[in-house]
Amino acid sequence: MNELTKKLLLLEPIILLSNRKKTPTKLTKNSKVYKTIIKAILDKKGEDVVSLDLRKIPEAVADFFIVCSANSSPQCKAIADNIDDMVFAACGERPFKQEGYQSLQWVLVDYVDIVIHIMQPATRKFYKLEEMWSDGDSTNHEE
Repeated sequence: MNELTKKLLLLEPIILLSNRKKTPTKLTKNSKVYKTIIKAILDKKGEDVVSLDLRKIPEAVADFFIVCSANSSPQCKAIADNIDDMVFAACGERPFKQEGYQSLQWVLVDYVDIVIHIMQPATRKFYKLEEMWSDGDSTNHEE
């Protein structure tokens, strides 16, 4: 692999981020897609569901992060699949990007304005996303 190819591979995530379209209006906690995502997580028994409102943070890549725990790989997959199915059924949207289906320790579902992190407890404890983005307003969601 030549040097140019290596540099282009490193730039690929940045290029993808710069090309993704943000919605012209900011989302709110009352948005249909937001409510549908929370419901989809709770329907599959996602635990410790927290949404982080990042709209006041200029360097944030999304309006909201939603973080939840899943106690097993099958539950991680079930939550991610349910989010995809329910958001498409209710809002007609598919994720911009999905990652983590290989190991199912941390599955990321990216709807551009809302990014969902489905993590097994040990992974969530290690990365501490809520602490990293503690400038955002945090809301806990329970059934």
